[in-house]
Amino acid sequence: MALTPEDRIWIEDRARSQGFDLAGVAAVPEPAGERSSEGDQRFAEWIAAGRAGEMEYLKRRDDAGKLLRGDLRRSTPWARSVVVCALNYNVAVDGSPTPLSIDPAPPHTGWIARYAWSGRATASGELRPSDYHDLLLPRLRAVAAELQQRFACETRCYVDTGPIVERDYAARAGIGWIGKNTCLLNQQRGSWLLLGVIVTSLELPPDAWAVPAADRCGSCTRCIDACPTDALISPRQMDAARCIAYLTIEKKGSIAEDLRAPMGRQVFGCDI
Repeated sequence: MALTPEDRIWIEDRARSQGFDLAGVAAVPEPAGERSSEGDQRFAEWIAAGRAGEMEYLKRRDDAGKLLRGDLRRSTPWARSVVVCALNYNVAVDGSPTPLSIDPAPPHTGWIARYAWSGRATASGELRPSDYHDLLLPRLRAVAAELQQRFACETRCYVDTGPIVERDYAARAGIGWIGKNTCLLNQQRGSWLLLGVIVTSLELPPDAWAVPAADRCGSCTRCIDACPTDALISPRQMDAARCIAYLTIEKKGSIAEDLRAPMGRQVFGCDI
């Protein structure tokens, strides 16, 4: 089934009704299309350069030797469009501002990145820690259920768990642009965004595509200048093997000595 512009707006509205701050729908490029080939090549070059470190799941290939994350149709042949949902984690569950990694803190204390601060309020008002994957996935599934009921389509929900480069589809859906820090940026919400996606079998013709967000990074390099471990080797190019988030979450072995001092007090993730 092909979606109309009105259908796309309805889908985005249903996503916001589940508590997402931003939503959009992007078409899955044709396998031989220019947009598909460009993203495929860029990701393959990044992997070949060793930028993924020890994250073997990013390097998975199909029977033909092609990277699964390079083209969504390799892992999901029926995929035709992707619903991208974004949640702002700039504030705590109770609505209060949360600290920044660059805020003053007592000596000898560790720092946990803001995206790991999520929690759920109990009946007694106590805030219990939770995983953002567990918070986002039920909301995605609720939207997917509405899609299935309205359009009788196939769906699959992912929160950092599928063979898809979410930020690329978020940019195509008009949610934001990919900044020089390799994160998705939205002019109103900044970069404090958790992304979840619903892969669907719904066709999205050109007249229903969203208008891509303008790239507003300009000549600014503050993110590159601020990175303590020089993981941002150039605009929109990250060496994950030097990234604090990778070193404190993904990497299982010891950390290279030359990176330990630049990491500072970051013990889980990084939002610098």
